[in-house]
Amino acid sequence: MALAPRLDLRQTQSLVMTPQLQQAIKLLALSNLELEAHVSQALESNPLLEIGEVRRETESDPAAPASEHESDPGADGESALDIADHALDPERSPGDADWGKAAGSGGSGDDLPDLENRAGDDPTLAQHLSAQIGTAAHDGREAMIAARIVGEIDDAGYFTGDLLSLTEELGVPLAEVERGLELVQSLDPTGVGARSLAECLALQAKEADRYDPCMARLIDNLAMLAAGEIARLKRMCEVDDEDFAEMLAELRRYDPKPGLRFGGGAEAPVVPDVLIGAKADGGWDIRLNADTLPQLVVNREYYLELKDGCTDKASKAWLGEHLTEANWLIRALDQRAKTILKVAAEIVKRQAGFFHQGVSAMKPLILREVAEAIEMHESTVSRVTSNKYLACARGTFELKYFFSSGVGSSDGEGASSQAIKARIKALIDAEDAKKVLSDQALVDALNAEGFDLARRTVAKYREAIGLGSSAQRRREKKLAAL
Repeated sequence: MALAPRLDLRQTQSLVMTPQLQQAIKLLALSNLELEAHVSQALESNPLLEIGEVRRETESDPAAPASEHESDPGADGESALDIADHALDPERSPGDADWGKAAGSGGSGDDLPDLENRAGDDPTLAQHLSAQIGTAAHDGREAMIAARIVGEIDDAGYFTGDLLSLTEELGVPLAEVERGLELVQSLDPTGVGARSLAECLALQAKEADRYDPCMARLIDNLAMLAAGEIARLKRMCEVDDEDFAEMLAELRRYDPKPGLRFGGGAEAPVVPDVLIGAKADGGWDIRLNADTLPQLVVNREYYLELKDGCTDKASKAWLGEHLTEANWLIRALDQRAKTILKVAAEIVKRQAGFFHQGVSAMKPLILREVAEAIEMHESTVSRVTSNKYLACARGTFELKYFFSSGVGSSDGEGASSQAIKARIKALIDAEDAKKVLSDQALVDALNAEGFDLARRTVAKYREAIGLGSSAQRRREKKLAAL
C-alpha cells in the first residue's frame, strides 16, 4: 500500500470554554466576600459599570414551580454553564460522603459550632503580645528577639519554633534567645509561649504560687493522669486523697490553650447568602440576602458620551469590548443569584424536618438528588453549595451541611448521618457515670429506636463528633468526681 499525503475534512463537536463562560463558573463558586472583591475590581477596570439599586430575589414556596424570572435559564447563560458542567470531568467535584460535616451555628439544642460569632475586630494574640514587649524588654535587642519568637507562636499560644534555628537566623547566642522566650512567657496571658502542655500548666502554677514539688510531679506525669492511674500518682506526689483532689481542682482552673481567647484575625464574620423565615401558613419564605447581592448597571449616559467621542476604529473597539464585558458580568451575577436561590429552595423543601424539628429530623441527601430536581448538573450544585451560607431560626449553616450520607431506618426513608450523630451524643450525655454505655450498648439503643446500624458505624460517628470510647469516658467521669 503506497503512502502519500492527502487532505481530509472532518467535522467534530467540542466544547469551547470562552472567557465569559469561565467567568460565570468562577462567579458561581465565589463566597459573598470574594464576590465583593471581584465586583470592586470590575468597577475599577470598567468605566461603564456602576453600582445600582440592590435587587431582592425571593422564593416564597419551595414546593411551587420556579418563578417566571427563573423559567428561561438559557437567556442568562445557565444552559451554557450547565453544558460545560456536563462536559467537564465530574471527578473535580467533592464526593457526596464529604458533605456531612457541620459548619453552622446550632440553636434549639442542636449543639453545633457557632458561625455567627467568629473573630471580629478584637486584637489577635500576636498583636496583644507585641504591645507588651516594649515595656517588658530590657533593651531593643531583647525586644527584637522576643518579637521574632512571637511570630512562632500558634493560635493556642504555644511556641512552635526551634530555638537553635532562631539562633542561627538572628545570629545571636542561644542564651539570648532563651531569655527572649522567657520574656514572652512572662507576658499576658499566663502560659503563652509554652512548648508543651506541661510547661503551659507549670507557668500558670508558678504564677498562682502553687508550683511546689508535689504539683511539679503531677504536671510532669499528665499521661498517667489521663490513663487514670490515680493511686500511683498519689504515691509519687506523696499526698493523700484530700490534697490530691485539691491539686486536680487547681489544674482544672488553668487554661490549656491560653491563646484561644484572642481573635485569629484572619477569619471574617460569616454573612449568610440566603435568609429563611417561617410563614403563617407553615411554609417558608426563602430570600437572598440583599446585602450580599451587588447590583451593577451600565452607565448609559457615560456610554453615549464616550461613543460620541470615539472617532477611530481602535476607540470604538475598546468601547464595544467594555460594553460587552459589562453586560455579560451583569447577566452572570443575576444568574448566580437565581441559581443559589433555586438550590436553597430545593434544600429547604427536602430538609423541611430540620427547619421544623432540628437536626434529629434531617434526611439523607446527596448532590445528585438536588441536581436532578432542579434540572442542573451535579457540578453546578457543588459550586453553589461551596462557601454559601443559610440563616434560619436555628442558626447559620453552610449549604454543604444539609448534604450527608444516610443509614437505614424503620420508616423506610433512612436517617441522615447528622441525625444519628446528634442521637449518639444525646445518649452519651445522658449516660450514668456508673454505667457508661459501650458502643454495643449504643447500637442496641439505636436499633430499638429504629436505626439499622453496625457497631463499627457507631464507633466511627462517635469519634467524628469528638467523643471518647467507653473506657475513656469512664476515666474522665471518675476524675471529674474527685
